[in-house]
Amino acid sequence: MNLSAPSAAPKASATDRAYTHTKDAILGRRYEGGAIVSEGDIAADVGVSRTPVREALLRLQAEGLVRLYPKRGALIVPVSRQEVDDVIETRRLVEGYTVERAAAGDLAGRAALAGRLTGLLEAMEDGLAAGDTTAFVHADREFHRTIVAAAGNDILNALYESLRDRQYRMMRAGSRDADLMRRNIAEHAAILDAVRRGVAEDAAAAVRTHLDHAAASIGGRP
Repeated sequence: MNLSAPSAAPKASATDRAYTHTKDAILGRRYEGGAIVSEGDIAADVGVSRTPVREALLRLQAEGLVRLYPKRGALIVPVSRQEVDDVIETRRLVEGYTVERAAAGDLAGRAALAGRLTGLLEAMEDGLAAGDTTAFVHADREFHRTIVAAAGNDILNALYESLRDRQYRMMRAGSRDADLMRRNIAEHAAILDAVRRGVAEDAAAAVRTHLDHAAASIGGRP
């Protein structure tokens, strides 16, 4: 019998910690678009030297989240109007198709999906009531991911996942107003209702309405 203790999970490297800290700050909008952040400030926040911070920033620059300027620091790249339009257009195509597939499914499949969506809608309501924007945005994003995943198309699912970071950053920008959050909940409820009833046209229309409003709230093209 092997009585040796299980090995501990490997500790994250200094570069990984700097990367995670900085990326979370960008996506969570603690570092706003257009701001300049110095290597020294990040190093002090994370408790590492500047070398791993520099490596982390190079990774983030490759992802399009920062632009590096020698001796000045990292510019947090703002979300552009074109990026908003491109993401919303892709979401319209993917989510419009997948929600129709979901609503056209059999009764048992729709009921199972509706149960999962109901839980996420309740989590959004809880986030609003608690003033917890992070929880609200997480539940919002999971609501849409759940519908896309239900279509069972791995390629569409991978495409949708590739938008994850961009969507999160944009959704944080559009989830600072309680009235908008309440409207968001009502629109998700309409999507859920159409899926539960099995009316594909209504489900697609509800998604279009929701994404049109989402685009308008973050400065995109209607």
